Amino acid sequence: MGGMDKEVDGILVAAHELKAPLAVLRQLALSFDEMDMRGEHIRSEMISVSERAIKQVNDLTKIRRLEDGLFVMEPVAVREVCDAVSRELEYLFNYNRRDLYIKYSNRARLVTANRELLYSVVYNFLLNAMHYSGDETRAELVVRDVKDKVKIEIRDYGPMLPMDVWREMKRGWVKKPTSIAMRPGSSGLGLYIASKFSRYMNAKVGVVRHRDGTSFYVDLPVSTQASLF
Repeated sequence: MGGMDKEVDGILVAAHELKAPLAVLRQLALSFDEMDMRGEHIRSEMISVSERAIKQVNDLTKIRRLEDGLFVMEPVAVREVCDAVSRELEYLFNYNRRDLYIKYSNRARLVTANRELLYSVVYNFLLNAMHYSGDETRAELVVRDVKDKVKIEIRDYGPMLPMDVWREMKRGWVKKPTSIAMRPGSSGLGLYIASKFSRYMNAKVGVVRHRDGTSFYVDLPVSTQASLF
């Protein structure tokens, strides 16, 4: 366990070091004077990329804070979280010519979770799906009831997930960020973050391999306060 703690600490040190230059990069992009249309487009992309990187750095720093139990579990409106994430990533999907299909069929509206952590789980799964869907294809976000749980499932139509990553996700966690073959540019960082946050919330996280892509999901317990609403 000590080795794992050192590994996580090393990741957190690296994350902390990265945050300052990312913030500077974002500020520099914001400080440019008026530009032509192409220049404005490049600037908005610089801001967007730096903000997404800062968000992942912030998520990494939360991993060690999980041990302190600072993230309160409470009733969370699952559709509201999914709507908020999809709104934030709408620009990115449009820019990359990807469609996002959303379907809600869950009768249980509240789950027991931490909203901040659940937002990050859905965000990282959706960002993963956007990156690895093929051109002109869509990603799918489906929320449905499964027995006494609510399942959030995010499906992409990219390359099949390698067996070693699939096996580890089947066990319910990713031990450390790893590169994912057949999915270029992926460090597995988003999956690592999502698995850590899901375990903290006592939520089951997993993956289904398809011939034409992958579905990542998280199963959340229905809130016992749901009957009050």
